[in-house]
Amino acid sequence: MNVSYRWLKELGPTIEDSATELAERLTYTAVPVDDVVWLGEGLDELVIGKVLSVDEHPNADKLVICKVDIGGDEPVQVVTGAPVVVEGGFYPYVGAGQTLPGGLLIKKRKMRGEPSEGMLCSERELGIGRDAAGIMQLHGEYEVGQPLLQALELDDYRLDVDVTPNRPDLLGHWGVARELAPGGNADLRLPDFPGQVRCASSIAKVKNEGVTAGVTVRIEDPEGCPRYMGAVIRGVTIGPSPEWLGNRLRAIGQQPISNVVDATNYVLHELNQPLHAFDLATLSGPAVVIRRARKGERLRTLDGKDRVLDPEMLVIADAEVPTAMAGLMGGEATEVTENTRDLFLECAYFDPRRVRRAAKGLALDSDASFRFQRGIDPDGLPRAMQRLIELILTLAGGSLDGDVIDVNPRPSAPGIVTLRPARVGHLLGVELEPGTIKACLEPIGFQVGKDKAGSLEVEVPTWRPDIEREVDLIEEVARRHGYDRFPGAMRTFRPTAVREDEYVESFHRLREVMIGLGFLEAKTTPFVPQGEGDVRLLNPLSEPEDHLRADLLTGLVHRVEHNLARGQRDIRLFELGTAFSAAAGPVPTESIRLAATWTGGRAPAHWLAEANDWDVWDLKWILGTVASLATPGADVRPADPSEHSATLDEALAVIAPDGRTLGRAGRLPAARVDAPPWAGDVWALEVEVTPGRPATVDYRPLPVHPAVERDLALLVEKQMAIAEVGAVIRETGPATLESLWVFDVYEGENLPQGTRSVAWRLRFRAADRTLTDEEVDRALGKITSALQEKLNVAVRGA
Repeated sequence: MNVSYRWLKELGPTIEDSATELAERLTYTAVPVDDVVWLGEGLDELVIGKVLSVDEHPNADKLVICKVDIGGDEPVQVVTGAPVVVEGGFYPYVGAGQTLPGGLLIKKRKMRGEPSEGMLCSERELGIGRDAAGIMQLHGEYEVGQPLLQALELDDYRLDVDVTPNRPDLLGHWGVARELAPGGNADLRLPDFPGQVRCASSIAKVKNEGVTAGVTVRIEDPEGCPRYMGAVIRGVTIGPSPEWLGNRLRAIGQQPISNVVDATNYVLHELNQPLHAFDLATLSGPAVVIRRARKGERLRTLDGKDRVLDPEMLVIADAEVPTAMAGLMGGEATEVTENTRDLFLECAYFDPRRVRRAAKGLALDSDASFRFQRGIDPDGLPRAMQRLIELILTLAGGSLDGDVIDVNPRPSAPGIVTLRPARVGHLLGVELEPGTIKACLEPIGFQVGKDKAGSLEVEVPTWRPDIEREVDLIEEVARRHGYDRFPGAMRTFRPTAVREDEYVESFHRLREVMIGLGFLEAKTTPFVPQGEGDVRLLNPLSEPEDHLRADLLTGLVHRVEHNLARGQRDIRLFELGTAFSAAAGPVPTESIRLAATWTGGRAPAHWLAEANDWDVWDLKWILGTVASLATPGADVRPADPSEHSATLDEALAVIAPDGRTLGRAGRLPAARVDAPPWAGDVWALEVEVTPGRPATVDYRPLPVHPAVERDLALLVEKQMAIAEVGAVIRETGPATLESLWVFDVYEGENLPQGTRSVAWRLRFRAADRTLTDEEVDRALGKITSALQEKLNVAVRGA
């Protein structure tokens, strides 16, 4: 939203900061300010000129010769092709040798034989409007030669405020000034208009239907329109707005249209209340009915488009047909024109959800709908209506006929939220006294009282629909107190005695392990093309990515390909996220997963050692480590070739205790990854995260007695898993068997066909004594007998 710095200072006279300082403060405490623009850029040399005479050009029918008084000793001559130049009119003038915004240099030159010493400018040439068809005539009386910046009040700054959806109160200058004024609401005032006409109007309150000045006003859909105010002004004269109003609108990027329309736009941007003026003579009845549209009804809106309506849309109708889209845009048939003499003024509150649905259904956006969709102040209607009435009477004349009618079937009530000072201290880490809390909240409209228990009962102003809970108020206290006033080192605080969710704890453990292994965490998009997912989105962000991903690994593989294409060989990536699969019902099945992919060297290249790439043993080690944390109790074993042969080589599977497959790992085949010839093997894993408490770690004191190590070279059938051998050794070995591991595998000559030699190292240790050779030999004999009996595994050379 565009905000005028001058306008803010008029509403809040106590605001003394510069425009840049206000922008920084607003960004720090409320909403971002994207830019601060000086409106006088390039206009410093322009002045007000008065056209003394307009004569025909002797050599060109479409040109005229103007004598222009710019405050010098003699008038200057300007040749222009503008369609209408009025003798005695005031215009912006730029002289020869001066420049316009954008850097255009004006030169003294002859136009069809007649010299021209400058130029009379249009709005577009000045950069303050869109009209380029004719030069900009200034209405009213001006001082000849006066700097244009002062005359048009362009010595102003425009703040480009990025108002977030939760702060609709900042969509008007009044709300922004309330945030910035030192005393908040107490420092604000509505300035008088030049020549303001006062009007002591009375309000007639009714529940569902009433009459004012012969116009029937009725709400038939109180859900869509909880409150509607109307007023009739007769005898107006439609014409251009005075220059002060046009200047004010141009300062915020608006184009002046006519006095009545500009009046509604002025109050809209001042008080954040959308308003509308109907030509009363065009209303059948005359009546104003707020109702649902009927099936098949049509309406041509002010943008000249024919709209087909449906019963879910709210309309403003007369006694016969719709005349406006409620909260969106007026109708062309009831538009105020230069022939309008009587007005019906509308000031209403429409349900944000209904306006949002209608705006989306009709693809129709406007300044009014932008505000109604976010929620305006239902209690601010009377002030906005009074402001509009007095402004129109000042600009267009006429008189108010009858009462202002206020149809209010569902009166609003301010919300009450209980705020505990102790809770403020817990969440903010700083103890704040109730008086400090009150001083933070009351300037911006909150009413703070105390209940018997010592908590604060806070009445929330109706212009703050975002404040619903205690934590919302605490956020208000924090930002008003000032984030820069909190200490740099906050005290430790745990908000609850309940331990973290199991998924959160699992994520912490998995991240710690993966980062410790040198992996970088990636975040890929869950939106994928059709071939990478089977759950189609009803409302995709982009047509090419209209499905939800079926796995995480595919996205990581794309990231590996991206890095390989840029010459990066050593890559380690992992991701924690959600995968989706189609289900029988309308909602897809979701699963939380960990995926990882890596390629290249196991360690950085070094001249002292050979650089080795990752291999299948690294895969087994990483998968075993990850599986023990992601799916406690699961087993890692070779995968069924029929399930993974097409997608993974050297495939391994993670099997749950109930037999379900929870993960897979292996080497990606060449067909699955686009890798250059110099790339290493690409390894990958994906495991479902099923939280459970990992096995507890028992404390054991450091050993004080020496260990005894023995090696066993075993002849094992090639298709037999090494893990089966290890399991028998552990099962048969005595309590003194501390650990065992494979240190060599041999396949070659001098071995029986179909076998391989696997060398194990067994470590024995007793906690209370030094083991003897006899004890260790007996244990080894028992182990070798069990291997021979259960697995037909013999000691090599025996």
